[in-house]
Amino acid sequence: MTASTRLSSLCSCGLPHGRSISRRTLLAGGAAAFACTAAAPLAGFLPKAYAQAKGNIIDVHHHISPPTWVAGLKSVKQDSPPVNNWSVEKTLEDMDKGGVGVAITSPTTPQASPFDAPTASRIARESNEFAKKLESQHPGRFGTWAMLPLPHVDESLKEIEYAFDTLKVDGVGVMTSYGDKWLGYAEFEPVWAELNRRKATVYTHPTAANCCVNLVRDIDPALIEFGTDTTRSIFTVIFSGFGEKYPDINWIWSHGGGSITAFYERFTVQSIARPPYAGKVTRAQIDKQIGRFYYDTAAIPNDVTMAALAKMVPASQIVFGTDYPYRRAAEYIKPIEGFFKPDEVKMIERDNALKLVPRLKTA
Repeated sequence: MTASTRLSSLCSCGLPHGRSISRRTLLAGGAAAFACTAAAPLAGFLPKAYAQAKGNIIDVHHHISPPTWVAGLKSVKQDSPPVNNWSVEKTLEDMDKGGVGVAITSPTTPQASPFDAPTASRIARESNEFAKKLESQHPGRFGTWAMLPLPHVDESLKEIEYAFDTLKVDGVGVMTSYGDKWLGYAEFEPVWAELNRRKATVYTHPTAANCCVNLVRDIDPALIEFGTDTTRSIFTVIFSGFGEKYPDINWIWSHGGGSITAFYERFTVQSIARPPYAGKVTRAQIDKQIGRFYYDTAAIPNDVTMAALAKMVPASQIVFGTDYPYRRAAEYIKPIEGFFKPDEVKMIERDNALKLVPRLKTA
């Protein structure tokens, strides 16, 4: 039997995702080191690739640090220790510990938003090529949400063409806002029209909008503003009509949709009780969009938040996300498997992501 066949038989013996088999046992059945062919500019970021055992979970919210992007952030003093200290070795180690077989990667906030159009285009292009190189160096372990040079729309349309037609990415990863513009604003419609034409997945990650940087003294925007910014963006996508107008986009909202569960009544009842939406948007339209969107589990592994999310949408709309390197994959296993039913866990940890990225069925 081949190593992969032996590992497959180990993982299909009724044990949940192969996690009760020790990593050492699995590695003994499948590890075989081979040399990496990473290009010189990637030295230090893409180390020696190796065949290794892996779990079945698909992580849709997993951050990497392409060198060009890190250099750009340093130039504007927006880098941070988690960004600077990222490495593929640490990523793979965390994936293995948490039973993650595939991580679909993206750089975190602020992506390319601080830069002018030419710089943002270069950073996005080189970052996407880095992500695809990561895939090739570690077969079956990674997918790619392509970074776009937003808020620059024309440049983003060019990168969409290259990313999908040349690099063959799995979707795009965008911020929930850019300065003082949210995703449902008219300025971004050409991007959504093109992504709808391609039936693309749009993974979103929160950021701090211009209004809300250092809004409350001594409180990191990630603690409150990120969840609120996600909610603002969801509102604009629904109430601009873009969600309905572009039904072939699969939207993924990070962190369980931010604070949307807390604002559910305001979305579905109060918003349509008065102008400007009264008589123009119906409760059924709102519920349809909320119910078709996807929401990841990053930073919500607790019964309070998961209960609210599970009340708002079925398990078919929840996907597994970790927010690595800010959180660890292993943190999510017990909370998710303790809260959801076994068939729902299977959907959340793998099957729902396969609906969005079918090629991963063979990964």
